[in-house]
Amino acid sequence: MVTGLPNPALRSPAPLPLLVSMSDIATFARVKRPVVSTWRRRHPDFPAAVSENSGRPLFDGAQVTNWLIASGLGNAAPQELRSELALFGIIALRDRFTPWQLVETLGSLLCLRRLGGRPLADDGANASPASSPDAEADEALWSALLRRAERIDAEDDFVLRELRAIDATAAPLARLAEDLVESAYDERGAYEWLLAARSRLGLDSLAADAVTLELRSLLTQLTDLRVRLERGESLTLADPHARAGDLLAALLDDTEDRDRVTILAADPDDRLTRITRRRFLLAGVSELDLDVQTGSDLEERFADPDIVVTQLPYRPGEDRSVLAALTELERVAYLLRPGCTALVLGPADALVDELKSTEAAQLRSALLRENIVESVIALPGGVLPFRPGYRPALWTLTRGPVREAEGKVLLADISSEQLTPSVRMRLAEDVLLWRAEGFRGLDGHDPRYGRVVPVADLDRAFGGPLTPPAPPASAIWSDKVTERPALIAEAEARLERATADTRAYEDERGPYHGAVMRRVGRLPRRTTLGKLIAARRVTRLPGHRIDERHLTRDGHHTVLGPEEIAGERPVGDRRIDRLLLATAYERVALTEPGDVVYTLAPRLGVYVDDDGFSVVAFPARILRVNADAMRPLTPRVLAALLGAARGTARSPSAVRPARRIEDYQLPDLEQDEVLRFDALLAETERRERLLRAQAGALAEARRLTIAGLADGTLALGETQTMHRT
Repeated sequence: MVTGLPNPALRSPAPLPLLVSMSDIATFARVKRPVVSTWRRRHPDFPAAVSENSGRPLFDGAQVTNWLIASGLGNAAPQELRSELALFGIIALRDRFTPWQLVETLGSLLCLRRLGGRPLADDGANASPASSPDAEADEALWSALLRRAERIDAEDDFVLRELRAIDATAAPLARLAEDLVESAYDERGAYEWLLAARSRLGLDSLAADAVTLELRSLLTQLTDLRVRLERGESLTLADPHARAGDLLAALLDDTEDRDRVTILAADPDDRLTRITRRRFLLAGVSELDLDVQTGSDLEERFADPDIVVTQLPYRPGEDRSVLAALTELERVAYLLRPGCTALVLGPADALVDELKSTEAAQLRSALLRENIVESVIALPGGVLPFRPGYRPALWTLTRGPVREAEGKVLLADISSEQLTPSVRMRLAEDVLLWRAEGFRGLDGHDPRYGRVVPVADLDRAFGGPLTPPAPPASAIWSDKVTERPALIAEAEARLERATADTRAYEDERGPYHGAVMRRVGRLPRRTTLGKLIAARRVTRLPGHRIDERHLTRDGHHTVLGPEEIAGERPVGDRRIDRLLLATAYERVALTEPGDVVYTLAPRLGVYVDDDGFSVVAFPARILRVNADAMRPLTPRVLAALLGAARGTARSPSAVRPARRIEDYQLPDLEQDEVLRFDALLAETERRERLLRAQAGALAEARRLTIAGLADGTLALGETQTMHRT
């Protein structure tokens, strides 16, 4: 760990300050750009601009970082701020070095620092006086680093080749490497931070095969690595398609017992094998327990793998061969000795989907019959961020499974799920318990996301899809499913009652007649909402800014915001506690019965709050009708006329509505016409409620019936409706 300030020798002569813009500051402080402008305006001690570029102020990055740490502002931790500043310094050198040079040279310098056990400048601290020109100081420092690399890495396993391939102009990278170590506390953290930023450095090819953090967590859970190490086992982890070593690195992140871990890896790209080799050395794996080969074969004489985790090489859809993917899967299976496990990530069209090729179907069936396939899991899309259209799947393989699992395979499908912590935990439990116990009948574990299927059934469906043939047993026998017939009967009873209520209402009031006719004579004169407000016929009241963290589903007061008014969220879905409202929002006024609540964003929405006692959330606002005014309106009439006003929509490209709500034009109806219109609106609302009750009950019965027939838990008998049909 480096403490205090970096070695002064490394800072002589002093480098120029790293200049950052206000957008850069927002990026590494993890705030929006306007926040930085607010800081600069409100805080007199905010660092002054030191330069300007095309009218944009530029700041000393170190001064800004120190100010953010001292003030505690922003959303990044101090070590993250320092790492981000160092990363900006690295990005600033892209005009002098290629992205590959930056990653390889910085990684080699960090590895050299670990191998030597001391900071990078120690060997050359007195190579030249502090007054030497920059070029001489850089030359002296670089020569000292090369001598150290030749002494420590004489066989060129880790760093020598990369450092010899570049000249003393790379000396600033040594300073940046020290900055990364200082902010990340050690060389491993600095290297992981650098590799995490590979796409920001322009190395998209190195990031293209990366998987999401959620999928890496799932793979780690499925290996059960931590538990196996806690039992005192020494394990060999392997990846025959390692690329930059992301999957194996994720496993190592889950444990501190790296002294009992051996790493085997291989990749055809020599650059990637050296990156991977440095990565695991910095992760704490001993040189004697590390073997990373250039090519497609692991050095199996070094050790037998206990756990294999790998991602099959990606091929575009037009060039992808299902047979080639299955052949690679077969090669992984041959690596396993009894009791060992493999996790193989690959394309769903080879691992899960129905196969059209007879040769591919024969190979997949042979793998299944070999009694080595433990589970087949269809994964959600998007877990490879750089390949959003790629459909992945996962096979877990175990050589010599428990007797209760022989001849059976666990098929799971989470392709429609998100990899939330709960989903990952439940799926990992399904697989790990299946691995440990196999099939145990009534007293065993029922998978939450799959079905246990005999291999013989899959073999008979030659080339068929490897998807669960039915919902999980736990879903079929859940209360929600077993209660479906009763719930359907209840919905049918509600439909019958709603139908009877509608008939009784029509018997009492007769059929609906609006008594509308064509207007004869002059049209009603026009007015605007602004004029109604000025004449005090309508009062406009503001909405209130409510913290989302204070909203619940079981509070005392309904919250009406743009989502509720525009129909995007049910009214009553968000509520707030009255005690919290009284203490945290002292000036908030509740609505009164009949208030008209409106919003213009994302579009015009109007809602009459008949019950009142609600809280209106900004940017929604309130219009309150003055019943004592001359020629008063009613809330229903005002809401209906506003909703029908012309020119209220906005162009898709517009930032603001076409006109203010005060400019909306409305007909200024006579008092008797307002009353008749209000009565008509009330009548339509009552009839709509009756019809909605029927439609809701019928839709509920239909939905439950379809769900039961789709998962095979319901059957249909003959009904009177069928006989009449």
